[in-house]
Amino acid sequence: MNNGHRGRGRRRRRLRRRRQLMMAACCLGLVVLVLGTVLIVKKVKGTDDEPVEVAAEVDVANEEPEDGTTIEVVEPEATEEATEGTDAEDPGASTQSEQGASVNVEDIVNASNVGENSNTTYGIDVSKFQGTIDWAKVASSGINFAMIRVGYRDSTTGEIKPDTNAKYNMQEAEKNGIKIGAYFFSTAVTKDEAIEEADWVASYVAQYPITYPVGYNCEGFENSTSRQYNLTKDDRSNIAVAFLGEVYNKGYTPIFYASKNEMASDAKWNTSTIGAKYKIWMAWYNQDSSNLTTGPSAGFKYDMWQYTNQGTIPGITKKVDVDVAYFGYNGTETAKDTSERATASADVEALMKFTEVNETVTAKSKTNLRDKPSQGSDSKVMVTLENGQTATRTGTSTSGWSRVVYNGATYYAVSSYLTTDLSAPAQTTAPAEQAPAAEEAPAQAPGFKTKFTDVNETVTAKEVVNLRSKPSVTDADSQVVATLSAGQTAIRTGINNEYGWSRVEYNGQVLYCVSSYIKVVE
Repeated sequence: MNNGHRGRGRRRRRLRRRRQLMMAACCLGLVVLVLGTVLIVKKVKGTDDEPVEVAAEVDVANEEPEDGTTIEVVEPEATEEATEGTDAEDPGASTQSEQGASVNVEDIVNASNVGENSNTTYGIDVSKFQGTIDWAKVASSGINFAMIRVGYRDSTTGEIKPDTNAKYNMQEAEKNGIKIGAYFFSTAVTKDEAIEEADWVASYVAQYPITYPVGYNCEGFENSTSRQYNLTKDDRSNIAVAFLGEVYNKGYTPIFYASKNEMASDAKWNTSTIGAKYKIWMAWYNQDSSNLTTGPSAGFKYDMWQYTNQGTIPGITKKVDVDVAYFGYNGTETAKDTSERATASADVEALMKFTEVNETVTAKSKTNLRDKPSQGSDSKVMVTLENGQTATRTGTSTSGWSRVVYNGATYYAVSSYLTTDLSAPAQTTAPAEQAPAAEEAPAQAPGFKTKFTDVNETVTAKEVVNLRSKPSVTDADSQVVATLSAGQTAIRTGINNEYGWSRVEYNGQVLYCVSSYIKVVE
C-alpha cells in the first residue's frame, strides 16, 4: 500500500508540473499577442509610404482569449495610400472608400435663385392654340404662374420649331406680373437630340425671367406615324432624363410631364427613376378637385397637377389647361441674358393655316379689313375695302379667311367677300358664303341655303371648336350652340370644301363648324 501511495504522489507532482508549464505557455502567448498588436499599430501609424495590410491586425484583435480577457481593437488611421492599395482588383473597393462632395438632393432638381417654398400655387399652361391672349385680363383672375409652350420638334421632319406665340406670351405674362415657366414638346429619338432640344430651349428663353420649371412633354409615341414609335420605355425615359439633365445644367429647374396612366406603376415611363431626381407634372382629368391643396392619390409623388383641359379664364377665348403646383417661389428670377430684347407681337394666324398666294383682289361689294382673322370682340375693323379698290391677297385659309395687304398694311377679310375679277360690278346681294345658290338647307336650319358633299365619319376637335346653328361666323343669327373638345366626338355628315365648313350631328342636333378645327377619328 505504501508503494502505491508513493506512486500516486509522484503522479500528482508530474500533473502539477504540467499544469504550471501550460499556464506559463499561455501567459507567454498572451504577451506575444498583445505585443503583436502593438507592433502592427505602430507600423500603421508610423509608415506613410507603404501599403497598409489592415486585415492582419483585425484578425488578431478579434480573437477573444478563453479566460474572458478582451483586447481593444485599434483602428488604423485612414490614409489615401491605404485606400488605393486595398483590393485593387475589386472596382467597388475604391468607390466604397471614396468621400464624395456633400450634396443637398433638393439642389439637384431645383435651380432656383430666388428660393423655392412649399406654398400651393395656381396656374395655366398655354400655347399658340389659345390664340392671342389678353394677359391683363388673365392676371386679374388671380393665377400665379403660366407654363408657356416655347417650341416643339416637328414629328415628320424632326426640325425644331418655335411656338409662334411663345415670346409674345412670355413678354405679356411678365408685363402683367405672372411668373413664367416653359415647356417643350419633344419627339427626340436619341439622347443627343434631347440635349439639342434642351439647349435650344435654354437659348430661346434666355431673355425672359423663367422662374417656374422648364418641362419635357412627349406624347403620341404609340402612333405608328410618330418618330418615336419604335422606342422602348427605357429608350424614352433615358431621352427624357437627358433633356431634364441638360435643362438643369443650363440653370433651370427641370420638370417631367405625362399623363397619370402613363406614369402609374411605371407603365409607359420609368417614373420611379425620373421622379427620384426631377419634379413630376401629372395630367389627370375628371378627378375630385374640391381640395386642390392635396390632390388625388396617384400611386407616385407628383409636384404639379394639370387637373383639367377645359378651364375658362378671362382673356382667353379658348378652353385652357389649368394647373396647381405644390411649390412656389419667394421672388421672380432675373433673365439669364439681360441684353435688350425685341418687342414680340402676337401671331394672329396661330389658330389657322394659310396657304401662300399672290393675287390682286377687290371686294364683290364692300368688305371689312380686320387686324386679325376673327369677327369676335377681340378683332378690330381697320378699313373697309370697296368694289373697284384693290388689295394684294397673300394667303388663304380653309377657315374662310384671306390675308391681304392694303396700303402697305396686312389685314384679314372674309374670302367670300373678295373676287379676283377686278372688272366685276358691285354686287347688290349678300356674298355666296351666306346665300349660295345650291340645295335646300336641312329643315333644322331654315332661312339659308348651302351645298355640302355627303360624308359619314366620326370627328373630334383638334383642340376646341364651336358648333354653330349656321355655317357662318358673320351672321348675327349664327349662334354657338355647343363646344366640341379634343376627345369628344361627333358625326360629320357633310363637308363644304369651298368655304371650309362641316355639317355635324352632335347630341341629336345638326350643327356646323369650321373644318380646319376638326379631324377624323382613326
